[in-house]
Amino acid sequence: MTTADLLPGVSVVRQLGLVVQWQLRRNAAVVPLLVLVQALLSVATILGYGLLVGEPDRAGALYLATGAPTVSLIVIGLVMTPQLVGRARVEGSLDWMRTLPVPRELFLFADLAVWTIIALPGVLFGVVAGALRFDVTFAPTWWLVPAALVVSLTAAAIGYAIACLMPPTVAQLVSQVLSFVVLLFTPVFFPASRMPEWAQHAHTWLPLEPMAQVVRAGLARHDFTVPGRSWVVLGLWCAGAVLAARWALRRRG
Repeated sequence: MTTADLLPGVSVVRQLGLVVQWQLRRNAAVVPLLVLVQALLSVATILGYGLLVGEPDRAGALYLATGAPTVSLIVIGLVMTPQLVGRARVEGSLDWMRTLPVPRELFLFADLAVWTIIALPGVLFGVVAGALRFDVTFAPTWWLVPAALVVSLTAAAIGYAIACLMPPTVAQLVSQVLSFVVLLFTPVFFPASRMPEWAQHAHTWLPLEPMAQVVRAGLARHDFTVPGRSWVVLGLWCAGAVLAARWALRRRG
């Protein structure tokens, strides 16, 4: 793909496809490793939490089994995205891409597509590992895939905005802190009722609990539901995160 391929006369879909292709080729040496890391993270999370809790009851097993794919979707956006975008800023490739005759929004959506592709294998491995380790049977809903894409889009857009608005070193530190928060202090692997009251209240406004609820109910529809409020909160965070990432990308040029 050359710069000449990216012309205003080319359709938006074609331009988006070319940018996605360029990003995948540029990261060809890293993408397989990221996919492997995501898969290992999902499986290791299942096995690690399994060692901590032993043999949980059915409800606890479902929380753990559905938590791993949720974490995989969230971590690729909140942790991996700031690191990769920060690297692109340091090496100058992000500034170079801004010189291409392509709407900057396409850079954002191309990156979001790439990170979603990277996250999906980890999600599948997490689902399989959870089902085998805790001996649970999932009952997926028809809206699981689009809901998972919304979760991935929201997390990646938040991470993208962090990476564009903060210095690369600070963005990486923030991403590392977020990884600990997601794994230990978010009601992904356990119900929110176990947390202090102030934390429960905070999570009613933050996107992490709705993300977990959506994936959890999408995988086990007979055992869990998603409150209407959670759909609204997740939708607002998704729209706000995409707009913030779009603004941050434009602001830097």
